[in-house]
Amino acid sequence: MSTDADEKTTAETAAPRAPREVVGSIQRYVRRQGGTATALLQPVGEAGVRITLVGGEGGILGDRVVRDEATAQAVVEAVDGLTLADEWNRELVSTATVKPSHWRKMAGWVARQHRFPKARNTAELD
Repeated sequence: MSTDADEKTTAETAAPRAPREVVGSIQRYVRRQGGTATALLQPVGEAGVRITLVGGEGGILGDRVVRDEATAQAVVEAVDGLTLADEWNRELVSTATVKPSHWRKMAGWVARQHRFPKARNTAELD
């Protein structure tokens, strides 16, 4: 006879599964980056954990979001050529290259603007 506590313990000890679509997209990314890349796991609140990728050849940035830290670890372990970094260190930051399209994506609506309002603090700038 099984109890709720036994079922919960079994569910907690089961190894997390890496989502196939996330693993597949990261594998393609690693192949495009010369077969190596560095991953950095960054919690992003209720959204989950962002797997930030820095390509080994050219340092192009990429990222995917998964639901939790255990799933992110499982994804990193499932991808050959992907190493895990503990933090953004000087070497990793200097390797990272942000493509112009990524800057535009981060800028959002501002990237599509051609005219900007006059600065309200011009007196303070003079």
